[in-house]
Amino acid sequence: MNHSRAGADGASGDDEEDYVEITLDVRDDSVAVHSVKPAGAGAGGEDADVTLLARTLEKRSSSFGHSVIRNASSRIKQVSQELRRLASVNRRGGAGAGGARLDRSKSAAAHALKGLKFISRADGGGAGWPAVEKRFDELAKDGLLPRSKFGQCIGMKELEFAGELFDALARRRNISGDSISKAELLEFWDQISDTSFDSRLQTFFDMVDKNADGRITEEEVKEIITLSASANKLSKVQDQAEEYARLIMEELDPSNLGYIELYNLEMLLLQAPSQSVRIGTTNSRNLSQMLSQNLRPTAEPNPLRRAYRRAAYFLEDNWRRVWVLLLWLSICAGLFTYKFIQYRHRAVFNVMGYCVCVAKGGAETLKFNMALILLPVCRNTVTWIRNRKAIARVVPFDDNLNFHKVIAVGITVGAGLHVISHLTCDFPRLLHATDAEYEPMKRFFGDTRPPNYWWFVKGTEGWTGLVMLVLMAIAFTLATPWFRRGRLRLPRPLNRLTGFNAFWYSHHCFVIVYALLIVHGHYLFLTKKWYKKTTWMYLAVPMVVYACERLTRALRSSVRPVKILKVAVYPGNVLSLHFSKPQGFRYKSGQYIFVNCAAVSPFQWHPFSITSAPQDDYVSVHIRTLGDWTRELKNVFSRVCRPPTEGKSGLLRAEYDRDGAMTNPSFPKVLIDGPYGAPAQDYKQYDVVLLVGLGIGATPMISIIKDIINNMRQLDGDLETGNGNDNSVPVSFKTRRAYFYWVTREQGSFEWFRGVMDEVAETDKKGVIELHNYCTSVYEEGDARSALIAMLQSLNHAKHGVDVVSGTRVKTHFARPNWRNVYKRIALNHREQRVGVFYCGAPVLTKELRELAQDFSRKTSTKFEFHKENF
Repeated sequence: MNHSRAGADGASGDDEEDYVEITLDVRDDSVAVHSVKPAGAGAGGEDADVTLLARTLEKRSSSFGHSVIRNASSRIKQVSQELRRLASVNRRGGAGAGGARLDRSKSAAAHALKGLKFISRADGGGAGWPAVEKRFDELAKDGLLPRSKFGQCIGMKELEFAGELFDALARRRNISGDSISKAELLEFWDQISDTSFDSRLQTFFDMVDKNADGRITEEEVKEIITLSASANKLSKVQDQAEEYARLIMEELDPSNLGYIELYNLEMLLLQAPSQSVRIGTTNSRNLSQMLSQNLRPTAEPNPLRRAYRRAAYFLEDNWRRVWVLLLWLSICAGLFTYKFIQYRHRAVFNVMGYCVCVAKGGAETLKFNMALILLPVCRNTVTWIRNRKAIARVVPFDDNLNFHKVIAVGITVGAGLHVISHLTCDFPRLLHATDAEYEPMKRFFGDTRPPNYWWFVKGTEGWTGLVMLVLMAIAFTLATPWFRRGRLRLPRPLNRLTGFNAFWYSHHCFVIVYALLIVHGHYLFLTKKWYKKTTWMYLAVPMVVYACERLTRALRSSVRPVKILKVAVYPGNVLSLHFSKPQGFRYKSGQYIFVNCAAVSPFQWHPFSITSAPQDDYVSVHIRTLGDWTRELKNVFSRVCRPPTEGKSGLLRAEYDRDGAMTNPSFPKVLIDGPYGAPAQDYKQYDVVLLVGLGIGATPMISIIKDIINNMRQLDGDLETGNGNDNSVPVSFKTRRAYFYWVTREQGSFEWFRGVMDEVAETDKKGVIELHNYCTSVYEEGDARSALIAMLQSLNHAKHGVDVVSGTRVKTHFARPNWRNVYKRIALNHREQRVGVFYCGAPVLTKELRELAQDFSRKTSTKFEFHKENF
């Protein structure tokens, strides 16, 4: 047995009480904690929290059983530092007001709140005083900076918050007036940028203490809550500022003195737990550090090996896409070559040369691609095929729309080769051919040689080709993101060419294009025998399949009508529709349906993810107004809804009463069609899933969460009756752990799925689903603008169990997630397992999440498989 005493190097005699004494059992292959106590404590003086931590370490010491002995000293040092910190924090609680001043840098709370900063790098204040001085020179008038320009000068975006900060700093220095000199600004900046926790706490206190009497009243607390809520765009917190101010006063002023002082505010700050530390904590901090080191990229010095590794990684991640594209390119190249060689040996080659070979080769690929482009948008067929697991393993059905776009590029290339070769090469050669050269051409163009270029254009072959070219050019142009998503701002009336409506109607010109293509393929200059006119052969099967698809949609939506059960309009312009479930309507979580409303447009169908679970007796969708059609749909329903009753969420609402009668039955008729397959529907194949929703992209994830809860209930059996329902759970359901990250910029967004969040928090006793809500409008933890919100959040959640930001039982995190830490936690918790990563939202996060999935899959034993759905 070896007794060791560990402490901080260079500690003075005054710091002797900060030492702890650790007794260790050191054996050949293990290090075990025997006992831990403060060095200065006598018998029975051992700190309770230190003892608890020591027991925990003693229990875990067996896991060190075969650790290498040379790691013992580093482990002892880490343990001693942690225990010393804990002992220091606990002793402070016993100190009186007149006790020694605490060095907060040694406390966990100070570490968590060491930021309590007024300027962040994102604001532009990270550049330091030189940047502030430069802005002062630009903004100052007559050597003085006005209060209204103070926020801009120091790099703070919230001008109202900056104004209050200006006033607090001015009161501290007895500065009157609304302007300051550069010297005074430097004093302000020194205090703002001071890294001392005491200094920043005092500055924050001064902002609240408007009359500088050293006391904060309830009215002043209310004002700073309102100011903080405004800076973080938390309108609901702003509306309830009076209630929350009362809550803080009840907590910090139990004697009803009517005010609180600096130490009260400090106590509240130090009680607020660190979210970032809590989220990143794992069972083994050392293992986490080791993993981080292993994930650091190491540059491969050999360029050939580096290129080989990149190619191998690329094929590993994209082999399904690669073989499909190679097959498609091979077919196109084969068809082009076949037609090129065929016309190379025909008589027309002597007159038209290689031009006609290129034109006919391009036409052959064009016919093939015009047939193929219909298949990726045959959604019923794609959904049916993707449910066959053997095929789904080798075909990337998630990329059906991307493949549709790739084929469109192939059509453009084929059409370009065909049209350009005809109009600029072989037709002019024919017009300038000699009589002897023209002789073999008489059976194709007639006994009389075409008199001019116009003869080719006005013929059936010419005008049908040109009309097709114009219609396809319009459809392709309006399908680009700049037009389809309305990113271009065009003057009236050209602004009608942007938006989804223009894309939808122009795309449906394909009916005319295919009709003209068949006509064009029948009236050919150089082919007269019907069995050699192959256009109809290419198009027959795909057009029949697509026609059946559209007919199925029309019949299914009309034969299986739906009844609207509930309508609600939520903050953030989100419309929620609950439909009755049609007879025989079965779907999987993650799938989507098409919605049609004749009151908006009798022809348009728009896709939306299903937010209800398959076990629910209704079908629901949440629709955000992002375009002209969705905006009009919301307006149509808003006109027939009524305000919500007390206690109900949503701005407008209508639903059936208990007798089955609609409270406001004048609803527009709505048709639905589906369901259709989507990437997220395959989540059941994974033991662990990471679900990421950005804004309204949370919709398919909500259905999955509800489905997981329902399936887990069935696995566990009915708790009330004690009957198990294992037979009702699909065999394919493997999921036993789910992590859900919802990132949204608006506080009102949490109203959309508040009921689901509360249900999961209340019923998920085993912790199957881990919920993380992120509100990006709130400044990151440690920022002074969000410090009071963090305090209030912890206080209200501890007392009432409700989060002040989301209004649910799930605590909301601030700013954006650290996605690398998210992946790291999952990799540590689920080693040797496959994790399905499902993302739905704007493309902005796709690249980062995919690259992290690939990185962690290669460098850890956890395999992350990424799936995305963008809108």
